[in-house]
Amino acid sequence: MKTNKIHHIAIAGHNIEEAAKLYQNVLGLTLSGVKEIPSQKTNVGFVKCGGINIELIEPTGPDSTLAKFLEIRGQGLHHVCFEVDDMEAALKACLDEKITLIDKKPGLGSQHTKIAFIQPKSMGNVLVEFCELPKA
Repeated sequence: MKTNKIHHIAIAGHNIEEAAKLYQNVLGLTLSGVKEIPSQKTNVGFVKCGGINIELIEPTGPDSTLAKFLEIRGQGLHHVCFEVDDMEAALKACLDEKITLIDKKPGLGSQHTKIAFIQPKSMGNVLVEFCELPKA
């Protein structure tokens, strides 16, 4: 498996617009817009700092996995996403190493990417996401 770079770092919160104000007022970063991801029951927005995207995420309802995360852990770092060339190869490499996957098959991400998550306990209690960019 080849990991290209960190694609984004996700920050969980209750309100993207309020979080974006902090990032703009304190850090001078601008929110590029907000998009709903129905399959994840979340809204996402990105601010860019250098070459790294910071993904601000909020739940769209109380039954989302993210809402449960916020209830237990509160606002803050949610996951780190690594860009990979080949999602299927990345998932197979994890299984070969006995890494527990949350997603055995990739889903659709906010930027038309393929995405899949790894169980945090398999990665030192860090939720890791893989994303594969759409082929041009």
